[in-house]
Amino acid sequence: MYIKYKLLLLMLLVFTSVNAQKVLSLNEATTIALGNNYGIKIANNNKEIAENNKSILNSGYLPTVSGDAGAGYNLDNTEAVFSDGSVTKLNGAESSDYSASIDLDYTLFDGLGRYYDYKQLKEQYHLSELEARETIENTIAQLFTVYYNVAQVTENANALKQTLEISNDRILRAQYQFDYGQGTMLDVLNAQVDINNDSINLMNSEQNLLNTKRDLNVVLGTELDLDFKVDTLITFMLDINKEDLHAKMRANNVALLQVDKNIVINEFTIKANQSGYLPTVGLTGSYGWNKNNNNAASFLSESTNTGLYGGLTLSWDLFDGGSTITSVKNARINLDNQKLEKESLYISLDRDFNNAWGDYQNKLKIYYIQENNIITSQNNFERTQEKFKLGQSTSIEFRQAQLNLLTAEFSRNNAKYDAKIAELYLLQLSGELLNVSF
Repeated sequence: MYIKYKLLLLMLLVFTSVNAQKVLSLNEATTIALGNNYGIKIANNNKEIAENNKSILNSGYLPTVSGDAGAGYNLDNTEAVFSDGSVTKLNGAESSDYSASIDLDYTLFDGLGRYYDYKQLKEQYHLSELEARETIENTIAQLFTVYYNVAQVTENANALKQTLEISNDRILRAQYQFDYGQGTMLDVLNAQVDINNDSINLMNSEQNLLNTKRDLNVVLGTELDLDFKVDTLITFMLDINKEDLHAKMRANNVALLQVDKNIVINEFTIKANQSGYLPTVGLTGSYGWNKNNNNAASFLSESTNTGLYGGLTLSWDLFDGGSTITSVKNARINLDNQKLEKESLYISLDRDFNNAWGDYQNKLKIYYIQENNIITSQNNFERTQEKFKLGQSTSIEFRQAQLNLLTAEFSRNNAKYDAKIAELYLLQLSGELLNVSF
């Protein structure tokens, strides 16, 4: 008897501790994930790289400026013959030269290649935004799934706690009845076996709850203390319209938007490759300084030059071996592939959407049926419990009614969260996952 009372006291302390736990709302979890999830951080870094790439500094529109400097030294043996027939021989004649210049190169026209390359870089940035959005959508969908998994396991654990409380009450009643000669030791032993089973199930459920909370921490990208609760209140978006949602999918699905962006990029790629058919015009300029210290055999002992230079250059690959023709043909094929991929994606997304819609509606109906089943199971258990207290029902019948109620609660919880996750997948397909509040 002392052990039973200790067990009841322990359960009371656990129940009080659970009630004092902090509730982590879904909005709070979303905020934490957006700021700490590693996948989202990597996606944002990739977007920043694409933003750097589309800068004017990476466009090819700016000139290149370089500085050059040099120095030379000669030690020669020289024999110089002058026009009057005189000869001069120098051994170890020294001479040196020095130079410095600032050079500028600028492409005035390259067949519009850099113009379309720059447009590609801008579209690549927009594509990186879509990739980051896809990562965020997948992370949020994963977060919601794990969060609701924690909520589901929490409700199942609560149902097991209630079952254990009922079993504890039952063994006390069986012990009293045995002590007063109104029951048998078999009833006490059966009740003890059921308590053991209920305790083991509760222990496994609580361990599963800790594991799912750790899974949630991984998605959050942080290490929250596991002593927290989640919100188990679920609401469904019952006012959504299938046709409206399908139209939004065609307009906002992130995979479709990425294909559209790749089509635009490939169109610019074709035009950039076609620039190889046209000439390139460049501007060159420099400002230089040169100084020469000549040996004794030279007419000038020293000379210094400074000055500006400017010029235009034109180059035209009249035939480059066919590389430009090949690159243009391949770019056109890639564009056709992108368009074919879009048509294929339309077909698969339509299938996925219709399947998701049907799955959502089906799971909603199952949830409502399970809700009604809970009422029936609860009434059946209460009636059986009253009869058991009056001695009009056996312990086996009481235990079966208890297990039926527990199974109904598990089924209702599973159906509730299955329906909510199905709704989330439907919203993700339609591109609306980040536009709704939960």
